Amino acid sequence: MSGRVTVVIATRDRRQELIRTLGHLQELIPPPPVVVVDNGSTDGTAQAVREQFTGVMVLALRRNYGAPARNLGVLVSRTPYVAFSDDDSWWAPGALQRAAAALDSYPRLGLVAARTLVGPAERPDPVNPLMADSPLPRSPDAPGPSVLGFLACSAVLRRRAFCEVGGFSSLLFFVGEERLLCYDLATAGWERTYLDDVVAHHHPCAHRPDPEHRRVAELRNALLTAVLRRPLRVVFAAAAALAQDSVRDTAARRALREALVRLPTALRQRALLPAPVEEQVRMLEDGAR
Repeated sequence: MSGRVTVVIATRDRRQELIRTLGHLQELIPPPPVVVVDNGSTDGTAQAVREQFTGVMVLALRRNYGAPARNLGVLVSRTPYVAFSDDDSWWAPGALQRAAAALDSYPRLGLVAARTLVGPAERPDPVNPLMADSPLPRSPDAPGPSVLGFLACSAVLRRRAFCEVGGFSSLLFFVGEERLLCYDLATAGWERTYLDDVVAHHHPCAHRPDPEHRRVAELRNALLTAVLRRPLRVVFAAAAALAQDSVRDTAARRALREALVRLPTALRQRALLPAPVEEQVRMLEDGAR
C-alpha cells in the first residue's frame, strides 16, 4: 500500500540531512514515490538529490516559498494519499501502509497524525500524548482520537481533502501552518485522527533557525490564524495580549509589527469557523489552561 502514498518534502539548505532522510525512505519496502521541493537552496541540494536519487522528483524553486512549497509537491503527486516529511524526518517501516489502510477504510478521514519519535534515543514528541488524549469527541468516521492539530513532519493526508481546502496558507508562510489547515479540514467535513501505530522518526537538524525568529513567527501566526477564522472577541483578546507583551518583549513587538503588515490580506481571507468546529477549538483551549 505504500505505493499509494507519495512522500512530499520541502527543504532549504539542508543537503546532508535531506540525503540521510532520502536514504531512509529508499530503504522502505517498497520505497514510496518521493517529491522534493527545494525552496531556493544555495548548497547544491537539488543537484545532489538528482545525482544520488534518480527516482526522486525534484522541484527546484528560485526562492523560498516556506511551508506552502509542500502544496506544489502535492499537486504533482499522482497517488490518493500524501505523506509529509521534513528534511530531517522519515517514516518507519510499515507506517505508510497502516496510514493508507486507515484512509482506505474511512472515506471521510482526511488526515492521519503519526506518533513522532525524536532523535537517536527515540524520545516521544511531547505532542504525542496531547493528541492521544484529545478531549474532542471521537468520530465514528475515524479510527482514533480526533485532533485539530498535527506535526507537518509526520502526517499523512488524503490528497483530495488537502487540495479541497487549499493546502498550507501562503500568508502564514512557516510555523503553525498545521493548525489552520486542520481547522479548514474540519470545516470542510474531513475527519482528522491520531494513530499510535503510524510512526515517524524526527532527528532535528543541529543547525536550527534562530529560536527568536521562530518565536516571532509563532506569535505572529497565532494572531493571524485568529483573524482568519475566529470570532472578533478572540481576535481582540489575542491582539491585546500580544500588544501588552510587546512593551517588554522584542519578539512580541516584532510579531505584532509583522502581523499588522499582513492584516489586510488576513481580513480579505477571513472566514469564521462553523459553530461546532469553534466549540471544539474552545474545548482544546479550555483544556490547555
